[in-house]
Amino acid sequence: MASMTDLRIYRVGGAVRDRLLGLPAGERDWVVVGATPEAMQARGFLPVGRDFPVFLHPETKEEYALARTERKTAPGYHGFVFHADPSVTLEEDLRRRDLTVNAIAEDETGALIDPYGGQRDLAARVLRHVSPAFAEDPVRILRVARFYSRFRPLGFRVAEETLTLMRQMTTAGEVDALQPERVWQEARRALMQDDPAAFFELLRECGALARLFPELDALFGVPQTPKHHPEIDAGLHVLMALSQAARRAAPLEVRFAVLCHDFGKALSPREILPHHYGHEVRGLECVEQLCARLRVPNDCRELALRVTRHHLLVHQAGQLRPSTVMELLERNDAFRQPARFEQFLQACECDARGRLGLENRAYPQADFLREALRVASAVTAKDVVAQGLQGEAVGRELRERRIRAITDWIKTAPPG
Repeated sequence: MASMTDLRIYRVGGAVRDRLLGLPAGERDWVVVGATPEAMQARGFLPVGRDFPVFLHPETKEEYALARTERKTAPGYHGFVFHADPSVTLEEDLRRRDLTVNAIAEDETGALIDPYGGQRDLAARVLRHVSPAFAEDPVRILRVARFYSRFRPLGFRVAEETLTLMRQMTTAGEVDALQPERVWQEARRALMQDDPAAFFELLRECGALARLFPELDALFGVPQTPKHHPEIDAGLHVLMALSQAARRAAPLEVRFAVLCHDFGKALSPREILPHHYGHEVRGLECVEQLCARLRVPNDCRELALRVTRHHLLVHQAGQLRPSTVMELLERNDAFRQPARFEQFLQACECDARGRLGLENRAYPQADFLREALRVASAVTAKDVVAQGLQGEAVGRELRERRIRAITDWIKTAPPG
C-alpha cells in the first residue's frame, strides 16, 4: 500500500459524535480530501460505491469516501448528482450532512473540525439541521426521528427550525417518494433503540406518520374505556406498550408486534366507542397492509398477526376453558415453536403493562400459559402410539389427553 501522507484523511460522523458524548463508538467512517479514484486504487483501496466514490481500506475494510458535494435534480432521495474531485473541501463535504452533530470531523492528531456548531449542539442536547439542503432528501426525516429515538433518553430535543423544515417537506410530498425498503430499514433500527416511541412521536409531529404509518396514526384520538386504559387514547397506549417492550430489551419481532397489535381499534364503529369489540379481528387486515407495503420480514409479520388476533385471549387466560387454552396453544404453534410462543407472551405482557399507572402490575397470565404448555407437552405422541393407536387417531387422542392434562392441572393452578 502506497503512502497516504499526501492526502488528508478525517474521521467523520457517528464515531466522532459518540466519542464526544462518551458513548461506545460504532463503525468508523472516513473522508479523504484531495484525492481521486485513481489515486485511491493505486494505494490498494477497493472501490465499492455505485453512486459516488467510496472505497474499502485494503487492511481494515473500513469505508473511505472522497469528499463530495451534491445537487438536487429530481424529487425523492435518488434525485441527486454527486461531485467528487480533489478540489472539494472538508467544509463543503460536511455541509451536505444532515445534522450538525453528525458534521464534526477529526484529523489524525485528534483535532476537531466543526464548522457548523456540532459541539455546541451536543452540549445543548439539540438535533439541528446543517443547512437548507436538508430539505432536499426525505430520508433525513426518518434519520432525525431515528436519532431522536436514540438520544432522547440523553435529554436531546429537535430544534424548532428543523421540525418546521420537516413539516414543510411532508406538506410538499417529499416523504411520498420514499422507497418502502428504506422506510422499514429506518423503522427497524428505531424500534431497537432505547426509546422507540420517540421515532413515531416525531413523525406524527411533523405529519409524516400519516403518510408512512397510517394504521398507527389513525389510533390517535380514538378513545378507550378508562377502566382498562386509564391513558384513554389508543395511540398513546400503543406507544406506552412499545416503551415497555424496550424496557424489557425485547427483540425486534416483539417490538413490531406490540406496535401493530391494536390497529383494529381505529376501525371500531363510532356507536360502540369507547369499546372495541372485535378489534382483534379487524386489525389483521391492517397488519397485512402495513407489512406488504413496507415489505416487512415474515418473522415480524407472523408474530404481529398472532399477537393482534389472540392478545385478548391471553389477558383472559385464567378464565378460559381447558379446550380453549389448548386451542390457543395450537393456533400459536406453541408445541413446535416454544421460543416463538415466548415472544408472543412477551408482546402480550407489554400490551397489558403499557397503560397509565399499570406499568409495573403483575401479569400472571403469561406464567399460567407457560405452565399449561409444559403440562400439555408432557403428554407425547409416543405415549399414544404405545396404546396401539395409528394414523389420525393418534392426533385426536393426543389432543384429548393434553386437554385432560390441562384440566387436571387447572384444578390446582393459581388464577391467571
